[in-house]
Amino acid sequence: MRVGRGYVEEVEPSEICPLPEHPLLREAASTFGGAGHFVWIFDREWRVVYMGEEMRLSWSSRTGEYAPVALGHHLFSSDSMALRDVWRYGLTTVDLWRNFFAQVGGMVLYATAGGRDALREIVDPLLVDLIDDIEPSDTTFFNFEMLGSSLGSDMRGAMVVQRVSDADGDVVGWMLVGKPLAGMSVLTGMAWQRDPAHLDRMEQFEKAGRHPAAILFADLEGSSALSRTMSTAGYFALGRRLVRAADQSVVDAGGLVGRHVGDGVVAFFPAATSGSESAASRACIEAARSLRSAIGGVAARSGLGENDVTLRFGLHWGATLFIGRITTSARTEVTALGDQVNEGARIEACATGGRTLASKDLVERLDAADAATLGLDPDHTTYTQLADLTTATDKARRDAPAIAVCEL
Repeated sequence: MRVGRGYVEEVEPSEICPLPEHPLLREAASTFGGAGHFVWIFDREWRVVYMGEEMRLSWSSRTGEYAPVALGHHLFSSDSMALRDVWRYGLTTVDLWRNFFAQVGGMVLYATAGGRDALREIVDPLLVDLIDDIEPSDTTFFNFEMLGSSLGSDMRGAMVVQRVSDADGDVVGWMLVGKPLAGMSVLTGMAWQRDPAHLDRMEQFEKAGRHPAAILFADLEGSSALSRTMSTAGYFALGRRLVRAADQSVVDAGGLVGRHVGDGVVAFFPAATSGSESAASRACIEAARSLRSAIGGVAARSGLGENDVTLRFGLHWGATLFIGRITTSARTEVTALGDQVNEGARIEACATGGRTLASKDLVERLDAADAATLGLDPDHTTYTQLADLTTATDKARRDAPAIAVCEL
């Protein structure tokens, strides 16, 4: 971190914020920051003394790094506002800063010794014209809606500003605590069954790029015929149970759940998050085995026999996959592009009869320890080209005839 004029000027992306010196502000930072809240803390003169890790991670322009924060500077100074050019989310435009200042400016003016004239000397020139329209406010709590920007889209947060006072009632600072605008019941419903580790893995692919990874495709065989023998509600319940089992198997193996297309599931196991190419290949195979073992329970809960629910599995290796996270106003998911993704789909389509077909590229990435754990012997495995399988589809013969596979 850089130091100047007696205070810390900026906390670098690799550093967490030091806790504030004042014990009450330190306690607030430790409590709210430690609980994972969005928290921003200022001293009695509205100089920034702390920004929580979650807030900095959310506003950062680089995945896995913290957004810079100007400690020691007034919240609405030019030094603080200049960060709009390096933050990816949050207060990334002048208009957003002006809106923010217009809402909390009364509390800031109340805390400014010297009143409006002094505040004009402190804040960024782009905010000065707003000062005449605000009135001092000694409110202890203040709720407001904070506008922000996320990749060109508006985002809103529900924010609370709280005055922090000591036992004598003297103001020692201010604390801003926030959350997304959605109510807690909605947020709970979205996050309750989500695996935190999987969400963290998804976050690592916020910025798309090239990543070697194992690929898993699984699809329900004979789904059209099965759907005609079941009620619509019953078939929907079967699909939901199957998808949940598939996602859990992928999550437990440390993979990334991709898109659900019809009755099919796709997942990716990047070497970067698995630890190595061998570990990624092993995880992919373990996820397929886990899902296969769960099929009986899925069928039974749907009133079906185990033989009534058959999944095809295709496992492949993607050396140059382009993996990234896609987030819209309605959903978020990880997807991948590359020839190997299409090849994986072709392998899966050939695995009729509930088989698991794995490519040579995947199996031979297993080291001795991982292969032994799986009970496999890559050095003595024989393979068949897709085009030579009796179950080869026309698309497989056309698009990936020379892909060598074995049955696991």
